[in-house]
Amino acid sequence: MILSKRPDIERFLKAPEPGVRAALIYGRDMGVVRDRANQLAGKVVDRPDDPFDVAQLTDGDLADDGGRLEGELASQSLMGGRRLVRLRFATEKGALDKLAAEALERHAKGELNPDAFLLVEAGALGRESTLRKVAEKAGGCVVIPCYEDEPGDVARLVRETLAQDQVSLNSDALAMFVARMPKERGVARQEIERLALFLGPGSGINATPADLEQFLGVEPEASLSDAAADAFGGRLAEAQSGIRRARQEGEPGPAAVRAIGNYLGRLRRTLTLAKSGAGLQEAAKASGVFWKQEREFLRQARAWTLEELDRIQPEVLAADKACKTAGSPDHLIAERLALTIAGRARRLGL
Repeated sequence: MILSKRPDIERFLKAPEPGVRAALIYGRDMGVVRDRANQLAGKVVDRPDDPFDVAQLTDGDLADDGGRLEGELASQSLMGGRRLVRLRFATEKGALDKLAAEALERHAKGELNPDAFLLVEAGALGRESTLRKVAEKAGGCVVIPCYEDEPGDVARLVRETLAQDQVSLNSDALAMFVARMPKERGVARQEIERLALFLGPGSGINATPADLEQFLGVEPEASLSDAAADAFGGRLAEAQSGIRRARQEGEPGPAAVRAIGNYLGRLRRTLTLAKSGAGLQEAAKASGVFWKQEREFLRQARAWTLEELDRIQPEVLAADKACKTAGSPDHLIAERLALTIAGRARRLGL
């Protein structure tokens, strides 16, 4: 049984059906996977961290001992009651994927300890994964795919987490904070906890945007915007540094590629307007160039041509597509794109 709608997922995590013996929770955002797995584990057993009730395994354990998972699923709880076998599966090796799938299938059929519960946490399993295929078809198994949080999900996470420390944000501050949140839930949760400490646990404050200015500092998007400008200006080291800094601030590779594409769009619009008779400075302003960046932007616009931008455009589109492929090294793809553009810029005399 596949649960993909949030209400269905939340309903199951709050009250797992008695006939379910296994669950596969997977997705690219391991923070979301971990959150949901922790919530489910707390419903399956009273003490999720108790070694007498819970067996914690990784794919490394399966590699060392192929029968370990089935052995744990066949074992009884040392303290009586339900037993939880938790497998953190982070490998792409086909042999281990098949091994985990076989154990899940046997357990879902009731061939092992029927009072045990198998909880598998995995990364972005592709459609070719045997584990995913078996789990989706097995009776007594629930499959929960996890996707990147939407702004509404993040806002709810912020409100609920801050409420635990008796602090809150007004609507404007919440919108500002959510817009700046890292995309990965594990990192996002750390940022929320850091904000709670900043505001003062138990203070009862309902913070405003002004209260957040010191906490938020420089926007991550600024690093990406600067990186794009550096790439088109032929400054490879600076562009690479900006992309890496933005990544540390929570911006992934696709956001870096998007920033480069947006910058290319501004250059294209400026040159198109100039070709139609507008002054270059006037065209830059019409393209939304901020006055502080105008001097450098105009320097670049005098060197780049529409023909050169047309040659770059397919590479930007290819990088954007590659970044969105499951398991891709998106930050490296973004850095390679910046390297390509900076190299072209240098050949143009920048």
